[in-house]
Amino acid sequence: MNKLHLEIVTPQGQVFSGDVSSVVLPGSDGEFGVLPSHASLVSLLQAGIIDIQDLDNKHDIVAINWGYAKIDEEKVTILADGAVYISGNSESDLSDSLNKAKELFNSISSDKNAFAATISKMENIARNK
Repeated sequence: MNKLHLEIVTPQGQVFSGDVSSVVLPGSDGEFGVLPSHASLVSLLQAGIIDIQDLDNKHDIVAINWGYAKIDEEKVTILADGAVYISGNSESDLSDSLNKAKELFNSISSDKNAFAATISKMENIARNK
């Protein structure tokens, strides 16, 4: 089975670690996808959403304020300044996660259009999980 190992780490600790089938990252020049056997590279990441597709084709999302991604053929390591894993078993848990992510973006974003677009995308992905 084709899979990647994904790790997302902040100065406060590990946010996510697991095997995934693909991941979409918010690169500094735009979003890009990573699949198993991707060419090795290092990329600057901007504030945005990391869209994680797990091995069961379900999606998880992590909001980051900025960071770096190191990509190898079998592993993606993300070092982020700040990150919020959007999750929850209930509507209120999900709402709490979304509010934490909004606070993260609001603390760094001066571009209101980019902020609104990122929040909208994050909410759409989270509601369709």
